[in-house]
Amino acid sequence: MLLAIDVGNTNTVFAIHDGTRFIADWRCATEHQRTADEYYVWLHTLMELRGVDAEISQVIVSSVVPQVVFNLRLLSDRYYKCRPLVVGKPDCALPVDVRVDADTQVGADRLVNTVGAFAQYGGDLIVVDFGTATTFDVVASDGAYIGGVIAPGVNLSVKALHLAAAALPHVDATKPANVIGTNTVACMQAGIYWGYVGLIERINAQIRTERDRPMKVIATGGLATLFGQEPGLFDRIDGELTMSGLVQINRFNRKAT
Repeated sequence: MLLAIDVGNTNTVFAIHDGTRFIADWRCATEHQRTADEYYVWLHTLMELRGVDAEISQVIVSSVVPQVVFNLRLLSDRYYKCRPLVVGKPDCALPVDVRVDADTQVGADRLVNTVGAFAQYGGDLIVVDFGTATTFDVVASDGAYIGGVIAPGVNLSVKALHLAAAALPHVDATKPANVIGTNTVACMQAGIYWGYVGLIERINAQIRTERDRPMKVIATGGLATLFGQEPGLFDRIDGELTMSGLVQINRFNRKAT
């Protein structure tokens, strides 16, 4: 079975795929100091608690935090007796082209989302990922990654607003009852929610104008369902997009060997 690991700036997701579907997944905070032994004890314990009896023989890793990759490699080597695929490394091929400026490094998560989205929905896509940053990735008609947009993440903006203004509290990102707030919390929630709705609409519209063609918008990430309440903002919400992309990349590389 395949252990797919997606390391984000805030959280890390582990998921087990049996060749047909994901049978279990877990999430933990991303910590640079966590050792391979700690990863194994944590994961093994959770597998036992959920009754998951899986013999892991393949591991693939996508990480935007380089410091954690060493211990995830060690986890794979020591406990699962296999060499892991690491997206972005020379020995991990992609089933799509990457067409950006020379010497530009594209985040592994964005490449994985591109692969997953193209496999599920075809080309001419905008993939909106709500993570620590809110990213917009453009997928060409043939599945190639051709660039995108990086904006501050929703929760990052909320935190920055609270830290920079002593009188403003920390609030949760939620859809307010009205756009005009009648108290501080409601005002902040309106600014965050409707501000990001406007940001998403405008960026997607501008991408469509530059591409001069219809494009589907696929949303993923923790807050995709929150903003998916707005009619017409997204064509599809796919919470498994990144993990599905890892499965596709793993299959592509295994077939090539």
